[in-house]
Amino acid sequence: MNSDMNNDTSSETNGETSSPVKTVYPAMRECAAEAARIAGHVPAVRLPDPTPSADWDVRALANHLVLHTSHGLEHRARRTEMPETLTARDFTTDADWPQRYRVALDRAVTAWADPTVWEGEIGEGAGATPAASVGTLMTLEMALHGWELARATGQEFRLSEESAAFVLGVVEEYAEMYRKYDGFADPVAVPATAGTFGRALAASGRDPEWAA
Repeated sequence: MNSDMNNDTSSETNGETSSPVKTVYPAMRECAAEAARIAGHVPAVRLPDPTPSADWDVRALANHLVLHTSHGLEHRARRTEMPETLTARDFTTDADWPQRYRVALDRAVTAWADPTVWEGEIGEGAGATPAASVGTLMTLEMALHGWELARATGQEFRLSEESAAFVLGVVEEYAEMYRKYDGFADPVAVPATAGTFGRALAASGRDPEWAA
């Protein structure tokens, strides 16, 4: 999470501010459920395989997802630091890592169900970021990296049209910032018939048709 990610993601409708619990949390919950489902169908033999992230194989991608979207997400909600025992761990060495991921992810998402978690900032000093921005960008992480894990292992990452539209909106809002820090590549051209989530992937520099 970067200190420049300090946008207020709440929106105003008819003069009233919509709570992120209503505008962001449903997408977080759906993306988390889908990421957990995809992880549950990753065969151990696929861990060395390539992924749409050129620098990561399936093992590295899975570890990134587990660390940041479950443990990291919960620690951010609780405003606590992750212990080094987690940041240095290879979660995929545990045969039941997908089940452990699901449990940790459920715990993290449940923590964000509390409206007060979305208030204020997370972090201190120059690294402080509005909690609503953190929750929004972590939801984006689940969607984009969850899709990468799915593509790398021959699965399909499925989102409702509402959540896909949310992801597209976040990508469009933060694309310039992500490219500044090499988080996104240049946009990928897609046909006019591309679906909403496909457009979100393309806008983030990911090829929706990528195949190993």
